[in-house]
Amino acid sequence: MSRGLEPGAVLPDFTLPDQDGVKRRLSELQGDGAMVLSLGRGEHCPRERQHQQELVRFHQWCPVAFTSLVTVLPNDLHDVFRLRSSTGAFWTYLSDADLELQRALEIEEYTDPHHAATVPHTVVLAPGLVVEKVYVGYWFWGRPTPEQLWADLGELFHRIKPDFDPTTAQARAAWAAAPVG
Repeated sequence: MSRGLEPGAVLPDFTLPDQDGVKRRLSELQGDGAMVLSLGRGEHCPRERQHQQELVRFHQWCPVAFTSLVTVLPNDLHDVFRLRSSTGAFWTYLSDADLELQRALEIEEYTDPHHAATVPHTVVLAPGLVVEKVYVGYWFWGRPTPEQLWADLGELFHRIKPDFDPTTAQARAAWAAAPVG
């Protein structure tokens, strides 16, 4: 059982190096929007490679949807960069080579004696690193499709954005009361 990966929990604000070695905080990568955090098994895994390739299509929607996508791998920078470039991904990848995140969340994969693998999780985060939904992808079919993430984020934004439906009286009143800037 993982620790801290349940809906309503606040994810610790980890600082890890990105694929270029630059230290990045999860909260800075998230900003004010939603985030999909892919906690990957590791560069060695063909299922991981396939899932990251599926997320390429999903990532194309993120910039227009106020959503960030971040992948964390339990690998050194070389292997993180290798998986990112081999899948055609262009979002931020982070290296958890010291396994800080993996250990803190208790998601180390105990079934792999050859790698410091992580049990793969995909976490949908509301603003403030609040866990909205968690997928456990130990089996490939446990990993979310882009369409499942679309539905999850649609539900999240419907709940947190008062102007999700701008045709409501409340949304119109709020717009009319807002200062023109």
